[in-house]
This record gives sequence, C-alpha cells and structure tokens, in this order.
Amino acid sequence: MLRASSYVIYVDLPGDAEQMLLVHGYSGAYDRVARHVGAYLRSMEVGPRPAPLYGEWASEPGPGPQGALPPPSEDTLLRLRKRGYLTEKTVEEEEEFLARVAGQHHGYMQQRRLTYIVMPTYDCNLRCSYCFQDYMRTNPAFGNLLRAMPQAMIDRMLTAWVKLEERHRVPPGAPRNVTFFGGEPLLAGLRPTIESILRKAGDLGPATFGAVTNGTDLHAYRDLLHPQGLSWLQITLDGPPGEHDKRRIYEDGRGSYEAIAENMTMALDRGVRVAVRLNVDRNNIDQLPELAEEMVSRGWDRYGNFSVYTAPIHANNGKTEMKTTMSSWQLDKAITKLRETFPAMRLIARPDDGMLARAQRLFENHADPLSTFKSSFCGAHNGMYVFDAFGDVYACWERTGNPAIRIASITEAGDIKWEENTDKLWKSRTVASNPTCRKCRYALYCGGGCAVLAMDFRGEFFTNFCDGFASRFRDAVAQAHNGSLSGVGAGAQERESVCGT
Repeated sequence: MLRASSYVIYVDLPGDAEQMLLVHGYSGAYDRVARHVGAYLRSMEVGPRPAPLYGEWASEPGPGPQGALPPPSEDTLLRLRKRGYLTEKTVEEEEEFLARVAGQHHGYMQQRRLTYIVMPTYDCNLRCSYCFQDYMRTNPAFGNLLRAMPQAMIDRMLTAWVKLEERHRVPPGAPRNVTFFGGEPLLAGLRPTIESILRKAGDLGPATFGAVTNGTDLHAYRDLLHPQGLSWLQITLDGPPGEHDKRRIYEDGRGSYEAIAENMTMALDRGVRVAVRLNVDRNNIDQLPELAEEMVSRGWDRYGNFSVYTAPIHANNGKTEMKTTMSSWQLDKAITKLRETFPAMRLIARPDDGMLARAQRLFENHADPLSTFKSSFCGAHNGMYVFDAFGDVYACWERTGNPAIRIASITEAGDIKWEENTDKLWKSRTVASNPTCRKCRYALYCGGGCAVLAMDFRGEFFTNFCDGFASRFRDAVAQAHNGSLSGVGAGAQERESVCGT
C-alpha cells in the first residue's frame, strides 16, 4: 500500500503561503513543493504512530487533513516516490531501513580519526556556581583526585594511543587531535606536564593541540600559545564583568574576569583561535548585550581568530533551579530577539547558527545532505577517548573520576584493559539502538541528544533528549532556504527539487 513515509519533515516557509519544504529523514532529500502537495502527503500518513517505549516524540506541525486528498500530477507522484516521500514499505520496514542506515554510518564514523581528551588533573582554581565537578574540590573525600598526571603516565598514555589506532584501523601517520580538559588543565603549576605532553606527542607524529580552559593562568603558557603549539582555546565568560565575577570565582571569592580578559587578548595576539563559551540562563540572558559591547570595546571583534557561542545551563548539576534554565530553542529565540535591538549582539552566535550554516551549504553549494547525518550525538559514542591522570579511560568528559564507570584503563606496559560492558554501552548508543529515536523523523539529523542529559532528566541511557531539536531544525532549514533562493532551481508550480538527488 502506498503511503507517506514516516520520516517526512514538513517545513513551513515564513511569508510564503503557496509553498513549503519537504525534508526526508533518511534519503537526505530536500524539496520545495506547493502546499497542496504537502497537504496530500500528510493525508497519506498511516494513522498516528504508536507511543514510544519511553521518551516523547519531537514536536511536529499539526496533523494533516483527514482522508485522502486529490493527488497531484503523475509526474509529481513519481518524483515523490523517487525522493522517498511516498513509499510502499511498511512502518516496520522503514524503521528497520533507518536502523541499517544508522548502523552503517556509525561503523564509518568509528573508523575516522580519533579524538583524545587529556585530563592532566581534576584540580581547579575556580569555584563556579554550576560546576558538575565541584564536589571533587570541595569534598575532602575526593582529595585524592587532585594530583597531576605523572611523567610515567604520559608515556603509558602515548603507547595506548598507538594501540587504540590499531584497534580502529587508523592509517599510520594520520594527524592526532588532542584536547586538554580538566579540572583546569592549564593551571600554572601544570606547565611541566603540559609541555611534556606537547613534546612527546609531537615526537610521535603530527598533531593539533587545544584546551578547554578557564583562561586564568594562560600567562604561564605564553610561549606555548601559537598555531604549532596550543593552537586553539575554549574559554568561558558568564556575562559582563560584574555578572561574571559573581559566577566564576576563585576559592577566596574574588572574581576572575579581568585576568581572563587580559590573557585572551594575549592569546589572540599570538594567533591562537579563541572560542568564547557563554553559559546562559534566565538570570544573565539580558546582560548579553552589555557583554557584546564589552567585547567590542576590547577590540576582540577585530580578530579573525575570535568567536563567541552560547550554551544553556542545564539543571543537572544539583545546584541550578529548573525555573532559571532554558532549552537551546528558547535560547536561540531569545538571542534572535536581542539582535533586533542591539547590533553588537551579531557578534554572539546563537546555538543553532551551526545548523543554519550546514543548511545553507545544502542550498547554496549543493553539498551532500548525507554528510550532515548523525547516527549518534557526539564523540562519546564513537572515536573520543578521555584519559585522566590515573590511567583511567572514559567515554564522556562529563562522566569521569569514578573507576566504576570507566571504559578502560592503561596498564604499566601501556596496554589497554577494556571494561567491555561499559565500553559497549557507550559505543552502542545510536539512533538505531534507541527505541524512541529510531521512529523519529529527525533522528539522523539530531543523533538522539546528549546521553548524560537523557540519564539525568529521564533516568534512561537509551532514550532521547530532544532539547527542542524539531523546532530548531525546521527554523534553520526555513531560514537557509529563504536566504538562499538563488540556489533553488526553477521548476513546475507543484514541485521543485533543490538538492539530495
């Protein structure tokens, strides 16, 4: 029986009452069609989908008309079938097909270049109000975690990298991607450790190095900050100086803004890429225009190696009240509104500007839509390995410090001792293994959402964490289309194929 695919995404185009976009969830097709074609497809859907085993469906425009509508032309019907919008597969057959696509994609991603996260210590010189690791520094029972990675562990870790690459069949000589994380990885006292890792990893082969750092002690690394050394940094600011200094404080209560700002200017001058992360909630969102003006006054906007992005603070740290938080979709809309009044806000990226850029490449450059697919949410499920100072290896940098949840450990000989069950748990979380996601239209564009947030908010590892993705995706695709009409070919009134052939 011919029916509408369960994986059709319907995108309204603001200001266009005649046409809409269709996006297909596993064929990668994007097409502009007359609205009556979209209405016909909605009328060909086979009943409501069964409720997911757990989780909830991503939001979707309202249901289509009840009962079949008059079909469009034979030519249009043929194209709708060719592009995947109409199918003879059953609901179950389509779900299995999506699962196979996800499995193939996941297998490919696991053979790509690996990402190494190195945690030289769990110690930190700040006491941020929302830190998920704060218990490590404030509870004496965890004081043993605060030591630095010893030199012998560095050698064992590098030996393990080579063995990991053999396991993943990474081609010899492939460049390594190394990120320092903590704790605070660039504490002044860790300089010998970081310098040793840079030198020894560099001797092992080509590599790029960066750090997720609070930026307070960067002056101690001045000569290591350059495109061939520590070439990029992520540094967090939590608002203009007054607000930041309430949130990101030293142990004695002093604010950290000015020290960070001076070090950022120094790093930018030395050619290092600096991405500023703004952790945002309802208490500081309205102060972002002041921060944007502050960035302009310091001249950071004139550096080509400077960028700013936003991320919502989630209430999964035991300290943040749910009522103060917002989803990525709510944050995206709030920044869009602020941009209408404050020109300097253009400096600050919305959470979905990256999604918008990917959609623009599809319309403007006819990029391969399949290149945007995500079988899993992040590197924790394929090629990312997190090494701490004790030789324990973790999948996710937000789930570390407890050997009971590690995926492996490094022996004194540099061999990798796998915790098979835990490793398999992380590596097998895909949209195919997630009973909710494998039925979702957006699965291969979303990747299922963050596993940590799914566990914290839903109590399940193999479930979804949508974070408003459906609304965000439709909005980004509509914006990209309307801003790139020159990339849409002329065609019949009933349909226009734009990409994904």
